[in-house]
Amino acid sequence: MLSTFIEENRDFESYIQETTQIIEHSRLAKAMHYSLSNGGKRVRPLLTLATVYVLGGDVKNAYPIASAIEYIHTYSLIHDDLPAMDNDDYRRGQLTSHKQFDEPTAILAGDALLTHAFGLIVGSVYTSDQKVKMIDQLVRCSGGNGMIGGQMNDIMAQGQSSTLEAVQHIHALKTGALLQSCVRIGAIAVNADEYIYEQLDKFAYHFGLAFQIHNDIKDITQDEALEKSTYVAILGKQGAIDALEKEKQCALDALEAIKGYDTQLLASFLTYLR
Repeated sequence: MLSTFIEENRDFESYIQETTQIIEHSRLAKAMHYSLSNGGKRVRPLLTLATVYVLGGDVKNAYPIASAIEYIHTYSLIHDDLPAMDNDDYRRGQLTSHKQFDEPTAILAGDALLTHAFGLIVGSVYTSDQKVKMIDQLVRCSGGNGMIGGQMNDIMAQGQSSTLEAVQHIHALKTGALLQSCVRIGAIAVNADEYIYEQLDKFAYHFGLAFQIHNDIKDITQDEALEKSTYVAILGKQGAIDALEKEKQCALDALEAIKGYDTQLLASFLTYLR
């Protein structure tokens, strides 16, 4: 189901690449485009588009707001890869931005993606009230009380002993918050009622935790080298696998509580976590 949805919206990829064309500085635009082109599975924007689709909205109209979320995610990856942070030379088999260009260009490309994201929302077809709510959610979920706050906590926890509750809090902010913004913004786009909004939020919360646990299991060796606080470090590999299955089930339970809509498309996002 998810693969069919992606195929039906394959023009989203060209759309998101074209959005950098308004940037006048060629080197900056090239650096932005470079990182956006290495976008992986596009889980976050697809989650927004899928939410709009499931709730009966116009998916094409949602391209700008989905792109805004991918801009935020991409900027965070550029900055995470910098020598002052994770000091990574490669991401998904491709040179990281600061290695392909240089550190100042990478920093500025990230800054430009961050700020341009809000311009995409402002230029969308939604009402002023919807745009304000979308921007508010993006600020809350990606700022100091969301993704950035989680990253700060993660940095401070390196080399320190952590509890399961502390790790859950870190990743609920670092990874989960932006994933929650995906469904929240999608729900705002179709003026979903409060109950549906809350259930989608629960789905995204548990999907976010499952997403991070899945990544922890995949990245055991790298995380150990960086002395990161992870689910695997605390629970062991099998314990982390059990926790992953628990969070996936909680995500499904939240979707099943939504009546009157076919939520199978959203449930299919859990196939990423195999």
